[in-house]
Amino acid sequence: MLIPEGREGVLPNSYLVRAINEGVIDAGRFKIPSENVQPASLDLRLGEVAYRMRCSFLPGNEEVETRIRELAIDRLDLRGDGVVLETNRPYLIPLKERLYLPRGVRGKANPKSSTGRIDVFTRVITDHSYRFDEIADGYHGQLYLEVVPLSFTVRVREDLTLNQLRLSVGRSELTDREILERHQATPLLYVNGEPVPAEAVTLSNGLFLSLDLHGDPSGHVGYRARENSPLLDLTRSDPLDPEPFWEPVRREGKDRVVLTEKKFYLLMSDEAASIPPGLASEMTAYDPTSGELRTHYAGFFDPGFGFDPDRRFFGSKAALEVRAHDVPFMIEHGQKVCKLTFERMIEEPTILYGREPASNYQQQTQALGKHFIRRLP
Repeated sequence: MLIPEGREGVLPNSYLVRAINEGVIDAGRFKIPSENVQPASLDLRLGEVAYRMRCSFLPGNEEVETRIRELAIDRLDLRGDGVVLETNRPYLIPLKERLYLPRGVRGKANPKSSTGRIDVFTRVITDHSYRFDEIADGYHGQLYLEVVPLSFTVRVREDLTLNQLRLSVGRSELTDREILERHQATPLLYVNGEPVPAEAVTLSNGLFLSLDLHGDPSGHVGYRARENSPLLDLTRSDPLDPEPFWEPVRREGKDRVVLTEKKFYLLMSDEAASIPPGLASEMTAYDPTSGELRTHYAGFFDPGFGFDPDRRFFGSKAALEVRAHDVPFMIEHGQKVCKLTFERMIEEPTILYGREPASNYQQQTQALGKHFIRRLP
């Protein structure tokens, strides 16, 4: 796969299609669906088997298959109707896609937004690696997905897509100064349809987002996962009634919420993000120094999220997955809880997020994912 000399950044959809055609991304006897190619990422598919594991691991100097032989306690068939994955148990699933990256090309994986919103924890493991979700420059080999359902027991099957792959070359990350310059030229954050003033932007190795705890006129600000909910069948195509799975969360009088420890919440950002065609973004988890709060599974925002060149809308709010660790924890409206990092594209993609019917979260107004009927409580 030829990369133009001197180009640095994330590979767009046209390069991903080329990588598939040239066998850089390969699925053996399986065809990679064209609809799995996104503007700056590729949806990865579950393979035919899953392993119930004793524990999570990193392979270190070993191949992943060696660790599977040591640590697997059961082998499950994902074909047909699929299988049920229980909460708080690690499963390891070989993905259908394999990589044969040329020198200079590296990868990164993240859960899809819909996966994070149902509190299913995923991360990619590769051979001879000491890091999750990061795929080494020039890697040749299988990709494996660790899957841990946390709030809901779920049913999965072969070909479901729970995570995404992004490929890049060279120095792709923007510095804080570059982010601010981009924001001043083409706004990256809006509040109430107006660009956030440059002096109000908070930067520290990325662009911070804050919580919306004003909510709607009734005080509704988000959702909390119910205990003892029914099976969440991810193989269904029609959205489910959210009531058995989620309870509404309403603010207290001073635009604040006290989180119950270890419970999973879906909330919304106060700001609306806009990712222009020349940039890709990633939302990164943020832990306050106290360690009491964890916000957001890391996730990709592709070019076009919240972006409209015709200025019919100004950004899209982000859904935030929030959990307090060991004690109840108070959060307040406007509190900084996560941040966006940005990478340059080596060239603009030929498709943008939000221009296709499959774009589920453009101009979203609430945090429930695509698996549920999205309506006000």
